Amino acid sequence: MKFGKSFWVMLFVAFIMVGGSFTAKADDAWIMRPMEKLGRGITNTAFCFLEIPMAWTTVSEEKGNLAGLTYGTLRGVCYTIARVGVGVVDIITFPFPLPNCPDDRDDAGWGYGAIMRPDWVVPVGKDWNNFLYDDESIVNPAM
Repeated sequence: MKFGKSFWVMLFVAFIMVGGSFTAKADDAWIMRPMEKLGRGITNTAFCFLEIPMAWTTVSEEKGNLAGLTYGTLRGVCYTIARVGVGVVDIITFPFPLPNCPDDRDDAGWGYGAIMRPDWVVPVGKDWNNFLYDDESIVNPAM
């Protein structure tokens, strides 16, 4: 039987996911960090278009509504292109740590952390009218 390259790639990804569930320990960061990176890459690639309204909101709050409409649109388009690129890199390199991407933001070195800040397209504090995140479900990390 002849198998394509995509079959072998999917088999490899499934092996990584299933293999990690059998050997999960208290410190299962070795499997969860790559999966978080893969999820972040998929989310950032699929929802990159949300950078435009996010830029409208951010620039409008800082510089006013007219700047939000003009400069915010341009900024959103640039961030959208960057978010797609970063998402594709996260998807392709999810099994491997990258330099200057530590897991902890205050650390240095190699890791599975985000290339672009904020990590996700819509951060928790910038949600419009609790559309994506419910206030009761958000855990405050300062507590």
